[in-house]
Amino acid sequence: MENRGSESEQQKRLRASRRAVIKLGTGIVTGSDGLFNASHLEPVARTIALLKKGGRQIVLVSSGAVGLGRGRLGLHRDRLNDMVMRQACAAVGQSLLMHEYENLFQTHGIQLAQVLLTEGDFVDRTRYSNLRETMEALLKLGVLPIVNENDTVSTAELDYLNIRAGERIFSDNDRLAALVMSHIDADALVLLTDVDGLMELGPSGSKTAGAKVIPLVEEITPELKALALGPSEGGRGGMLTKLAAAEIAMQAGGVAVIANGTKADTLGQIFEGEPAGTVFLSKTRMAGKRRWIAYAAGVRGRVIVNAGAREALTGGKASLLASGVTGVEGEFEAAEVVSIVDAEGLEFARGISDFSRGDAQGLIGDGKSGNGAHAAEGAVRTSKRATVLVKRDNIVLLDRK
Repeated sequence: MENRGSESEQQKRLRASRRAVIKLGTGIVTGSDGLFNASHLEPVARTIALLKKGGRQIVLVSSGAVGLGRGRLGLHRDRLNDMVMRQACAAVGQSLLMHEYENLFQTHGIQLAQVLLTEGDFVDRTRYSNLRETMEALLKLGVLPIVNENDTVSTAELDYLNIRAGERIFSDNDRLAALVMSHIDADALVLLTDVDGLMELGPSGSKTAGAKVIPLVEEITPELKALALGPSEGGRGGMLTKLAAAEIAMQAGGVAVIANGTKADTLGQIFEGEPAGTVFLSKTRMAGKRRWIAYAAGVRGRVIVNAGAREALTGGKASLLASGVTGVEGEFEAAEVVSIVDAEGLEFARGISDFSRGDAQGLIGDGKSGNGAHAAEGAVRTSKRATVLVKRDNIVLLDRK
């Protein structure tokens, strides 16, 4: 529920934000005809120029390449259901998108940089660090980075990284924008779409008839997620993906806003702390490495634990010992992220394994120690089972509400 204290806090934090990621949805960037929507983007560009002039650092995450490519090629929207055709449209549309942005921002004297990202830029820790350094350099130079997924190669890299569709780091630009925001420690994430924000149900149970925007969210609950169900028409994400992005932003200690980018004054209102859309205000902040484990790292395998280990881990103070592990699945090396699941297969945590799958398997014994000639062997087995497989500092508990 909104209160004066929280309202004051959200206004203060948005006005004071010095670094922000702004994501433009497909419905903002392109029209139904597949053409660049300059009428929507001109006020956005003007506001970004003013924000930069005021000392803010801005990163723009833009959808629209696939839509522009489809429009240039004269293809029906249904053709985009084919992944190869989406990639072809993206290849055509990327250059068109950057050309339009160059025309849009050159009147404001803003230099642009195109940053195309794939899953590997987040999964691989070296590339992850390199991305941070590149973004920092661009921002210090006063450049406006324009970020998008590299659709033309992303599927091939998913195969190379052995990441299944259900385990994707990001499958839409909402989540991509949130991961970028988290990675560069931005203060704010703004998701501009073609609706006014997260809508509550109207008197008739409809999201349209008499429904109002929820102005402030301080916790993302299952009830909120139920309100958000349903994809958008032109893009890959809907309100549910925006809630997931907002959740990442909140864990990063930032402020997220979902607002209507078709209204010319929306972006300016947001950074003035004026009411606009739905604001998501965080109460806590997860450390950077832990955010990487929870949201950005690729999960390589599964570690199955017993009830005692689950209780110890969820208590928040224990490392994962070999004695608490009943099995390992998948192929992973030391220093890679694994999913930690209970006996029913429910994932409740993730962590960085200190051992490869083979070495971890070798540490898991039956817990029995022998007598006489087998005493030494039993002592070794007991010692192995006391080995830490995943350190406490490298474990993140997952909220599965």
